[in-house]
Amino acid sequence: MDEKYFAQKIERKWQRRWAERGTFQAKMENEREPFYCLEMLPYPSGKLHMGHVRNYSIGDVLAWYKRLQGYNVLHPIGWDSFGQPAEQAAIQKGVNPRDWTEDNIKQMREQLQSLGISYDWSREIAAHRPEYYKFDQWFFLKMLEKGLAYRKDSEVNWCPKCKTTLSNEQASGGICWRCGTPVEKQMRPQWFLRITKYADELLDGMSQIEDGWAERVLTMQRNWINKSRGAFLEFEVSKTEFKIRVFTTRIDTIYGVNSIVVAPEHPFIDEFGSEFSTEVTDKIEAIKVEQAKPKDYDDEIEKDGIDTGLRAVNPFSGEEIPIWVGNYVMMSYGTGAVMSVPAHDERDFEFAKKFGLPIRQVISEPHLVHEHQQMQALALEEAFTHEGVLVHSDYWNGKKSKNAIKEMVRHAESHGFGEGATTYRLRDWGISRQRFWGSPIPIIYCESCGAVPVPIDELPVELPESAPFTGVGESPLAKVEEFVNTSCPKCGENAKRETDTMDTFVDSAWYYFRYCDPHNETMPFDSDAVNYWMPVDQYIGGIDHAVMHLLYTRFWSKVARDLGLVDFDEPAKRLLTQGMVVTESFYSKERESYVSPDEVEFDHDDSGKIIGARLKSDGSPLIVAVEKMGKSKLNGIDPNDMISIYGADAVRTFSMFAAPAENELVWQETGIEGAVRFIQRVWRYVYKWRAQGGKWKAATSAEGLEFSDEAEKLRKKTHQTIMRVSENFSTGQFNTPVAALMELSNTMYDLKVDPEIATEGDFFAVREACENLTLMLTPYAPHVSEELWEAMSGSNAGILESDARFPVADETIAKEDEIEIVVQVNGKVRARVMASAEVSKDDLEKAALSNEKIGEYTEGKKIVKVIVVPGRLVNVVVK
Repeated sequence: MDEKYFAQKIERKWQRRWAERGTFQAKMENEREPFYCLEMLPYPSGKLHMGHVRNYSIGDVLAWYKRLQGYNVLHPIGWDSFGQPAEQAAIQKGVNPRDWTEDNIKQMREQLQSLGISYDWSREIAAHRPEYYKFDQWFFLKMLEKGLAYRKDSEVNWCPKCKTTLSNEQASGGICWRCGTPVEKQMRPQWFLRITKYADELLDGMSQIEDGWAERVLTMQRNWINKSRGAFLEFEVSKTEFKIRVFTTRIDTIYGVNSIVVAPEHPFIDEFGSEFSTEVTDKIEAIKVEQAKPKDYDDEIEKDGIDTGLRAVNPFSGEEIPIWVGNYVMMSYGTGAVMSVPAHDERDFEFAKKFGLPIRQVISEPHLVHEHQQMQALALEEAFTHEGVLVHSDYWNGKKSKNAIKEMVRHAESHGFGEGATTYRLRDWGISRQRFWGSPIPIIYCESCGAVPVPIDELPVELPESAPFTGVGESPLAKVEEFVNTSCPKCGENAKRETDTMDTFVDSAWYYFRYCDPHNETMPFDSDAVNYWMPVDQYIGGIDHAVMHLLYTRFWSKVARDLGLVDFDEPAKRLLTQGMVVTESFYSKERESYVSPDEVEFDHDDSGKIIGARLKSDGSPLIVAVEKMGKSKLNGIDPNDMISIYGADAVRTFSMFAAPAENELVWQETGIEGAVRFIQRVWRYVYKWRAQGGKWKAATSAEGLEFSDEAEKLRKKTHQTIMRVSENFSTGQFNTPVAALMELSNTMYDLKVDPEIATEGDFFAVREACENLTLMLTPYAPHVSEELWEAMSGSNAGILESDARFPVADETIAKEDEIEIVVQVNGKVRARVMASAEVSKDDLEKAALSNEKIGEYTEGKKIVKVIVVPGRLVNVVVK
């Protein structure tokens, strides 16, 4: 029979049976401990990619393992189904976003089911359906009641031709994605959620999750929140009463300030702009245009600016210093002005070097204080950013930074030009989007009553069936009169609805709650259900969500707690950030584009190793790189093709085996072929021995049996493998168990006994190995494991229905009789000796010193000491 067809037949059989029996449906119960395993819900783009396959396979391996351990596992799935791509499909193809989304969900659901992922499909949710986004709106209204939601004017990206706001992605490079017009910054009313109220809690709460979350993620969140303790200081513009307010964490460097640098929108510009030269005015406008181009926070920009010609007064020294406008100072961050201290700040140092501004060192390393006091300045090759001892700082000379900072803040406060303060980089979460395909914001605007919340009993505010999708102008909802025109809930007069919709990160900020109680029509969820299942025991997703989704989910959990809905602070105990799936891409310089692998032929050296690639059509060389899979690089692998060729179990097994979950996975078809061969070997072995029906059925107990050396070796390997795999799972190493199972299968084949003449001891050792290997293989290859279990047990009850459990090793059997001990001389390996696993330290030392090779290295030398590490090594120290 065709292997491909056979794999598909088994997979369809068990997928159908799981669905019919509701095998993976989770219910609250007291008998078993709950375990909530969750992967980040996907956007329904229409097709899974290999990154999805890997992500969901990781979660499924863990879900199966925990079920086999006896846990009551919740493993749900849903769809992050609001978002811009559906609206773009409506604009470009004329399709209804709702139909486009539902069609894509259907396709991706079928793909996930074909992989055999053990989801509880009865809990499936989708953000675009009214029964879900009703509670986006519910949460918004509750936050409005608590003062956590508010409206204010805020800066947005604006296309003057399309007359619409743009996301940063749509305005990449400062150009409208649709018409190519330069993007402007405009102030427009927007709705915000007050995440800043929870800034300290978000920082302090990290102590609850630091053992389970990647430090890299927590570091990124700390940097994003960026709590800074320092002081506000006021610099008076010379010969005026106008003051420029700055924030600094290093008031101890105040005597090293060489200028004040302001943002181009700073009120100082409006106040004194008439005094600027044309050159200054033109430069300020150019900086505004440059700053209008959206960019990531961490993007490096070349520092630029201009001296306005006006001066400010240093409140400590009385020195007059120039006021500059700089492109690296943003009005939206801090006060929109900074004091520049180039000797002690890398950014200011770079700016000063470029424009030839003075650099005065006022903080010294303690051992260089004398030299610095004697000289006005030393040439610095880079900024000295550490704390130290103050120099060239008048009264504060000789004081340590830590003490001086406290004293100088008090001095500023007592003299009325400053105050101690704590600031944050974190800004409130702007959720207004001028889009159709999102959750409508439940606000009504009345000329008499102002902004009025929609009554909770009138939720959801539903999206209309469709809208004019032109991609030009305000939100498409604003053009649907039957949606916009309504009556005021307070006074009953004519009113208009809010036409902005919510940021889609709102949908994904709380979906893990909804999985616990997905069919609740009156509340987002039942508190008892959420408190039973949550916090999530293991969350799995990409590192790219560290400071958006993962921060918002933590914020939302704290809000839910404060609303009395949950009794915990953090949404997830553990977080695994999986690596990307990458593969080869081929780029043609001649075409200036990527080419499909089908167009490539390879060059090989004499040994057959690939040494180059070129186009089949003209032989031109190609640039070969290993990159993330994607449509733009023409290197994507369709999971459907892989499942069709190799079977879902092989695809899953390879995606787990090829690399640790946190690392990149390099997709290689030769690797998946190896997974197929492994599964087939196990299959053939089980059926070869299972064919001896009577002997197989009788091999249920080891009591009273005699075992050959080969059978004892197999039993030892079986229990050692159980120990190794269990340890790997407990530490989150999901790739190494596959290697251990492959080694066990090799040992099984080492038992060179014909099943027809095998002893009872042989049969028991084989059955023990087969059953335990099958159970350990189940998380990776559940379809073939279920089929093998059915064949071995003689029952059509599945693995979970038969209450099978993940095997527990017998340490007595697993124990080695002899172990290899490394023997070193002065830390270098010189020999290896075999010793009893129970050998004493004294006997191990004697065995090492009596070894002939060790004698060669110790002869004529004095043995200083002998270090014995039981079960591992002996180190002989000589001189």
